[in-house]
Amino acid sequence: MTTRTECSDWGKADFHAIYNCPDPRAYFSTLAPLQYQVPHHAQAVFRTLLAALGPLRTGGAPLTVLDLCCSYGINAALLNHEVTLAELYERYTDGKLSAVPATGLAAADRRYFADRRRPDPVHVVGLDAAPQAVGYARSVGLLEHAFAENLEDHHPSDALRGAVAGTHLITVTGGLGYIFTRTFARLFDCLAAPPWIAAFVLRTISYQPVIDLFAESGLVTEQLAGHTFRQRRFADGHERAAAFQALGRQQLDPAGKEDDGYYHADLYLSRPAAEVEALPMKALLPTG
Repeated sequence: MTTRTECSDWGKADFHAIYNCPDPRAYFSTLAPLQYQVPHHAQAVFRTLLAALGPLRTGGAPLTVLDLCCSYGINAALLNHEVTLAELYERYTDGKLSAVPATGLAAADRRYFADRRRPDPVHVVGLDAAPQAVGYARSVGLLEHAFAENLEDHHPSDALRGAVAGTHLITVTGGLGYIFTRTFARLFDCLAAPPWIAAFVLRTISYQPVIDLFAESGLVTEQLAGHTFRQRRFADGHERAAAFQALGRQQLDPAGKEDDGYYHADLYLSRPAAEVEALPMKALLPTG
């Protein structure tokens, strides 16, 4: 059940109760009826980006990904394992697991993901303000390092600085609006070299301040043209109305997109100018 509060962006339904639980069952069971799906779309996108990025940065050695607002390690699970988002929904909404304690589920999940580990895993560092969620992801082996820190309010710890210094790709599939320019600015102070940043951003949010911040570090941001990605269904009519108002402030038309009953996200990719010139986003991620 969701409650209605003013969230940090525009008045979305409040799902805070499911973001910091001992395991992801409440998260998946709550979001399943709303068909939350953006990690599914991101799975193929992120793998494509990493395949292109590897030869440029490491010559084939494992890359380091920093997943912002990583939650229970869902993006890491999809990146490094032969598993789909649909399979994760099926697993965590299975009534047979409802009576299993969180510690028992974590033990089962360690085996589950170990059995499905891809032969070419990347190192994933997870950052989220929810300590139980990142703790779960780390305990079952989804994250190399896990940090429960809020960089909107605090400077990064020394441990976080060390873990992210060599980041090659920053990913975010949710959370823009809760994290914003302050988080990215503080992260950039930790990095040895500018990474690629791939962000799925709801159309209700202006990403321009973040793009401007990236430009100060020499990064060029491209938006995937002619295509948006469904994020999830609106929780109710109030949320739909609030989203349409936010779209109006952005001077965006919901026709053919949000009027289908779902939030829609744009995909942005930020990279050093020379790499953008050598391989434009439209060649890297064709939509046709």
